[in-house]
Amino acid sequence: MTVSERHKYLHLMGIQPWALRHASSPAVEPVPVNDAIIPVGAEDVVNKSAPAIASKPQPLQPEQNVAAMDWEQLRSTVLSCQRCELHQSRTQAVFGVGNQQAQWLVIGEAPGADEDRQGEPFVGRAGQLLNNMLYAIGLNREQVYIANVLKCRPPNNRDPKPEEVACCEEFLRRQVVLIQPKIILAVGRIAAHNLLKTDISLAKLRQRTFNYGDTQVPLIVTYHPAYLLRSPREKRKAWQDLQYAVTVYQQQSQ
Repeated sequence: MTVSERHKYLHLMGIQPWALRHASSPAVEPVPVNDAIIPVGAEDVVNKSAPAIASKPQPLQPEQNVAAMDWEQLRSTVLSCQRCELHQSRTQAVFGVGNQQAQWLVIGEAPGADEDRQGEPFVGRAGQLLNNMLYAIGLNREQVYIANVLKCRPPNNRDPKPEEVACCEEFLRRQVVLIQPKIILAVGRIAAHNLLKTDISLAKLRQRTFNYGDTQVPLIVTYHPAYLLRSPREKRKAWQDLQYAVTVYQQQSQ
């Protein structure tokens, strides 16, 4: 992608590239850094604030060994899942979409009305902005994999309940194992809180590198595209987060 093309997508995000060219922010083309990517004490901060799960997911049937499922088995299981009450109100479960060997995994909160109707995560205006965010760092939607913490839409787009997240957690964990991404981008407060088991504010989680679960996959937190549509002044911070994520990814690729 040329510099002019990248500037085009930054413009679509509402960001002026020249405004970021100062000593405290990296250039449009991020470069690897030699400093450690995991801040001292970062994991301790997350673990100390881990919220309690209200209830455990319903037990699996003996034939449902999620940890051994391939893509087709996992997808079929998710689409027919009835572990929690959300199956009663959904139009369809939203499994995920994208490159199954992607190096970048984007994880959001839960399907909205458009996603529930179309069966694909991040569609509509928020999806268009996410696409532009990816384009700005040289990626397109087909190169990454996009999933949600929750596979079914909560009624009226309410926040997911802890027991609902717990029911979907094993599905998402299996997706991560099958994809084997080099980096995870958690978009939004709820996705970050559930993936990191914390209630620390998103502002304090930004610009830090954490590991997903018990894996060595780095996880970076940024704002949800829907939030950025409501708060366009935060787009510059999201761009800084994306640059930081690219730097971490480059370190993983060395």
